[in-house]
Amino acid sequence: MLLTGAELRRKFLDYFSLRDHLILPSASLIPKDDPSLLLTVAGMVPFKPYFQGKAVPPHPRIATAQKCLRTPDLEQVGRTARHHTFFEMLGNFSIGDYFKKEAIAWAWEFLTKELGLPPADLWITVYHDDHEAAQIWHQEIGVPRDKIVPLGKESNFWEAGSVGPCGPCSEIYVDRGEKYGCGEANCQPGCECDRFIEVWNLVFTQFDKDESGAYHPLEHPNIDTGMGLERIAAVMEKADNIFEVGEVKKILNQVEKVSGKKYGADPTTDVSIRVITDHARAITFLVSDGVLPSNEGRGYVLRRLIR
Repeated sequence: MLLTGAELRRKFLDYFSLRDHLILPSASLIPKDDPSLLLTVAGMVPFKPYFQGKAVPPHPRIATAQKCLRTPDLEQVGRTARHHTFFEMLGNFSIGDYFKKEAIAWAWEFLTKELGLPPADLWITVYHDDHEAAQIWHQEIGVPRDKIVPLGKESNFWEAGSVGPCGPCSEIYVDRGEKYGCGEANCQPGCECDRFIEVWNLVFTQFDKDESGAYHPLEHPNIDTGMGLERIAAVMEKADNIFEVGEVKKILNQVEKVSGKKYGADPTTDVSIRVITDHARAITFLVSDGVLPSNEGRGYVLRRLIR
């Protein structure tokens, strides 16, 4: 099944609309009333007050296609098939409503039934202490135990900023085949090669982290999921990387035209073309949301991308 980014976005939002989710537009890349974050790094950022119980949501179930920007992996952008700064995150959220069982079942159904991905190509990671999630994946969804990989806090415990809602997560990976792998016998999700690409992260928001680093159980656990639109588009289009899909490729082609360089002719030049493609997207959306170059804060992020 070949779907464009726009079709994938619509299919995702329609799926969750039918499951009583309120569809909201993307928020700004500038977080509102949140000094703990420079930029909107995930789909859940606009909903932190709801998760913390500081505000009442318009509906307990929400779904969005949120524009996001992250810079921790800046040096990897253009060098791998999956890293970028600006991206669009498809997410479904539960504020004190459904929890792990429903989030897992819907994610699996959307990928295998709505998008038609072969279950045999999907792998799961879980936080090593989250036995509940592992049990749901195996006993209720039917994923073989050898395709459920327990990982540590660095990769499978989500924290959006130094304080705020957080919790263990379960990620869904697509096996793209041996030709994208490193050749190691133990290659599996968590490996740094491009064989296994994470497409969807299901965060089970159970805690609120305070300034001292302490984790406090939330009275009403929440669900926060995020699926990278560019990544799932790359899977559906069978593209080599996220820069060769849909609308992103149009920008890459324009970079070729302006630079006079041919993409695919030289690996080193290809990295440069992909970096410019990524940064052009990020710069455009930052400026459109009111960020201007400066020597500090989000303005410095923009300045660094321009340089």
